[in-house]
Amino acid sequence: MYRVDLNSDLGESFGRYTLGMDEKVIPLISSANVACGYHASDPVVMDRTVSLARESGVRVGAHPGFPDLLGFGRRNMNVTFAEAKAYTLYQLGALSGFCRAKGVKLQHVKPHGALYNMAAKDYTLSAAICEGVKEFDPELIVLALSGGQLARAAADAGLPVALEVFADRAYEEDGTLVDRKKDGAMITDEEEAIRRVVRMVKEKKVRAVTGKDIPIEADSVCVHGDGDKALAFVGRIREAFEREGIQICSLDEMRRG
Repeated sequence: MYRVDLNSDLGESFGRYTLGMDEKVIPLISSANVACGYHASDPVVMDRTVSLARESGVRVGAHPGFPDLLGFGRRNMNVTFAEAKAYTLYQLGALSGFCRAKGVKLQHVKPHGALYNMAAKDYTLSAAICEGVKEFDPELIVLALSGGQLARAAADAGLPVALEVFADRAYEEDGTLVDRKKDGAMITDEEEAIRRVVRMVKEKKVRAVTGKDIPIEADSVCVHGDGDKALAFVGRIREAFEREGIQICSLDEMRRG
């Protein structure tokens, strides 16, 4: 039996602006990455998202990003080691307050957007993030791109690590995600996306944009549910996993065996 976590980035609404379909997505996943107020979200949204996850028995993780609401955290920023560490600590503290109030244990940390992509290539930035995580709670699982520098830095720091793959994103030969600005960055054919993700879980391989097969590890699969079509796609992935003998479980459950 294969086992994998199914995660989604949630709690990304802000004030009167609604983004995503959190109420419908949360029951379909096993781990929720909740925005912490820097790239998206606000206190009311965080409170509500943690409540929704608790009601569905879904594990909660922090989704810290760069302080960039206008750019949704997708713009690269030049920050120091101390700044990156402090940004991480600040956002962990914000979300953990709501988790603590509701009796929910924070399970993991997954950086968002540009912070995630930069950390995948930048060991120093990754080390800063991991230092913040470790000082906050050394039991938190770092959810990182398979084969990236964040996974390496987390392991070096002695933190639990889970390796993430993406159902709807294309890969470069070095294992990084194809930049969203490039053609072919997104996998739009649902059948192809499902075949790719099943192969990543069972064969530990994925075809890069160059046509070359590269090795990959899939402890967790990221799916996006911001739209009716995307929501249906999450359901199709679940059905495919059931057919292929792939069990969906949270990162904590996988760690406990």
